[in-house]
Amino acid sequence: MVFDVGETLVDETRHWTVLAEAAGVPPLTFFAVFGSLIERGEDHRRIWSELGVEKPQSELTVRPDDLYPDALLCLTAVRRAGFTVGIAGNQPAAAEAHLKEIGFDADLIASSERWGIEKPSADFFARIVDAMSVEAHAVLYVGDRVDNYIIPAREAGMRTAFLARGPWGTIHKRRPEARLADITVGSLAEFEALLH
Repeated sequence: MVFDVGETLVDETRHWTVLAEAAGVPPLTFFAVFGSLIERGEDHRRIWSELGVEKPQSELTVRPDDLYPDALLCLTAVRRAGFTVGIAGNQPAAAEAHLKEIGFDADLIASSERWGIEKPSADFFARIVDAMSVEAHAVLYVGDRVDNYIIPAREAGMRTAFLARGPWGTIHKRRPEARLADITVGSLAEFEALLH
């Protein structure tokens, strides 16, 4: 089982709030524009041009209080149930060390920056399959985005679990493509319960 990072394991509210404030944008304004980009299916990284400001230079770390409360518990339960555990997301390379320091015990922790490829690229999902040393159909990819995770992971031959939380999950759960997921859950605690 391979898990995405942002809004799957990590609540990114603090991260985006810090960046908004550093850019001199009120957080409520930032999040309104951010949500409209997601709703329109546009790249959320356009937020800075939409707001007419420069992206602040900031290297934020992932802290224990950034985790969703069910994140560590779920991955621990998945490992105890006998599954190989992976974490792979569109993240800076430094996030790999942060996740290990926080306490994630995974067979694979990978970032798009280190791999030099980002989701939704088919190469990203092929790299997961190679790193896990299994056939694609033996991988269940867990994430909160239909466009970046569920559709391309399915196209790569993986099974998928759609996590309907966070900004993308909340908006994407209304899309017809969300029904393509093999499993849909509202939290990792709900996902963990399915293991039993």
